[in-house]
Amino acid sequence: MKITHIETYPVRIPLKPGRHMITALGRHTESLYLLVRVGTDAGIEGVGEATVMPTWSGETVWGAGALTEQVFAPLLIGVDPCEIEEVERRLDRAARHNWFSKAALEMACWDICGKAAGKPVYDLLGGPVRERTTRCRFSLGAYEPDRAATRARELVKEGFDTIKVKVGGDPRDDIARVRAVREAIGPDLALTIDANCGWDVETAIACVRALEDCRLALDEQPTPDGDYAGLARVRRETTPPVMADDICFDLIHARELLRGGCCDVISIYPGKNGGIRKARAIAELAAQHGVACSIGSNLEWDVGTAAMGHLVVATQNLKVEKYPGDMLGPTYHEVRIVKEPIAIAGPIVTVPDRPGLGVEVDWGLVREHLC
Repeated sequence: MKITHIETYPVRIPLKPGRHMITALGRHTESLYLLVRVGTDAGIEGVGEATVMPTWSGETVWGAGALTEQVFAPLLIGVDPCEIEEVERRLDRAARHNWFSKAALEMACWDICGKAAGKPVYDLLGGPVRERTTRCRFSLGAYEPDRAATRARELVKEGFDTIKVKVGGDPRDDIARVRAVREAIGPDLALTIDANCGWDVETAIACVRALEDCRLALDEQPTPDGDYAGLARVRRETTPPVMADDICFDLIHARELLRGGCCDVISIYPGKNGGIRKARAIAELAAQHGVACSIGSNLEWDVGTAAMGHLVVATQNLKVEKYPGDMLGPTYHEVRIVKEPIAIAGPIVTVPDRPGLGVEVDWGLVREHLC
């Protein structure tokens, strides 16, 4: 089986007004992502999703489209899509970084291979190590305290038992927001924070210490991108477990985190890490050092979420039971771009067991939302 053609679809989908995301990176009110369609001489197609965001990895929907069409596609025509490492080798030799763009093509290849074998991707990864149904946390934007508290109460009623609060701005506002959410959800539910690199080290330490009475279950990415020593210091000088996210895109970053004793948990997911196989490699390396991983998110649509879900089901060191992750991106958006959306009920996500990624894109609907 050989790849014969690759098509790209830049799509714009707004978020539901009640789920607009506010973080240290800015406001996210609509998603401009790239869908990739890979065809083969066997008549089997695969689909991938690049959840690009310039403030996250530096990629844009237009840049990802041009890179895919002009650079990557010519290198992959004639390649067996099931030779995943050869696909990766060609992509990595052609361009540095561009993790989400590469991931879209890699997950499309997994989709093809699963369909060809008549198996879900998690079976191709070695088979399930947990149930297909996973409980997730909810990421609450950096809202004013009253709004954050009201939303947190609603989420508890919907069944969420772990609430993540976005911080990383003015420390006084951040502390007030977290306190308001803790009061709203009561003393027993898990409360985590995520600064998205918005704090410096001193601010992170001061804020986490000030929130000791809120009994934080996790402190996610409290220091700037690239400051591994600073992250390690926060871990040494504060109580909650520290999660690395925005600072870990590839194996080199993961090794630096592990070498420096920087974190207790690493957030991984296929888009950020350049593909399903590469994300899994980080999880396996972390396991060798006794560091857990969990699943992160960039508010993916159903295609990207499917790739994440298959990774979770098949990867032992994705400790989502202890450190709930984020796979709720499709429910943040006003439109679902697949014919049979992934089942998401409150915090519960069920990974499809159909062949490949298990999702079928509605290309007619996609064309209605091209940007």
